Amino acid sequence: MRLIVVRCGAPEVEVPQLSVLRELVNIDSLEVLDLSAVPARQELRPLDEAALEELPVDPTPSLDEISARPDVGHLGAPDFAPQRPGRELRFVVVGSDAALSAVLTRMMRADYLWATVGYVPLHPDSAAATNWSLPANRAAAFRLACAGTVRPAPVIRNDASIVVAGSATISAVDGGTLDAEVIVDDATLIYPEKVRNTRARFYGQFGVKLVPMTDAPGIAAVRLTTPLTVAEENRGGRGLRGAIGSLMSRSLTPAQVQAWSETPGLSWLVDRAPLEPAGIDPRSLLSGRAVQAGGVDLRVTIDGVPGPRPVKRVTFYRHLRDLQIVRI
Repeated sequence: MRLIVVRCGAPEVEVPQLSVLRELVNIDSLEVLDLSAVPARQELRPLDEAALEELPVDPTPSLDEISARPDVGHLGAPDFAPQRPGRELRFVVVGSDAALSAVLTRMMRADYLWATVGYVPLHPDSAAATNWSLPANRAAAFRLACAGTVRPAPVIRNDASIVVAGSATISAVDGGTLDAEVIVDDATLIYPEKVRNTRARFYGQFGVKLVPMTDAPGIAAVRLTTPLTVAEENRGGRGLRGAIGSLMSRSLTPAQVQAWSETPGLSWLVDRAPLEPAGIDPRSLLSGRAVQAGGVDLRVTIDGVPGPRPVKRVTFYRHLRDLQIVRI
């Protein structure tokens, strides 16, 4: 195996010595790249070069040839890559979900997703680590990433050719309630609101969160019921009214708290109730191969990185090739 460790904004993270790794797996080459926290395309050229060295000519069907086929076999359970390089090429990404997204995006665009990928997350709240059940202990995560077994998973991308490593959200650019339509395959997750509820705070239509699945069809999506970000003063008030608000929020459902906040004479009971960001409605869960959204001034955020500008429509869908990821 040719192992390339890609440290993204983490030069302090120690990489096990080659002799130690050889006790775990057959490694004949170890390289370490220190890149930016979210590496740009130019920084990832060594990965392109390594893929070309290990597989100078790809004899398998191209993406155009796959998409032209009348069958839909590529929409089923994720499968192992058909390419057979002389030796396994494995990239171990050390960094954030955004860093992993940058690496996977480059691999997808240059079409060498046949290379295997391990991940060592730097942050305990990594959505990708949760999706793939990666160890919380960094040493254990390193051992798994370097010597673990590859288990293919769907690659989820958007129409701007950016891969989702952990999660993505679609929200209003101003952070308020979302006036848009969101469809998962042929099922509607969000309907456009005829009158936008600008007073919604505790419960409303604030967007969609989606995560890649480890199996077909590929995407799981839920409705966001609270804003993605909440000012510190809205995380729970102090004093008697704060205590009353906290008590009421525990006694009522979020939808009921929202209704009380809009009712004269009752609003003071809940106006200082605590508010957690990015709340979801688990009952709204839908899965599918594609998520399409259309509206006004949509903000698309992938692995914590917002898009450069608002958009009117966006599509997330399953790529034609699968990810060769090391996971439990």
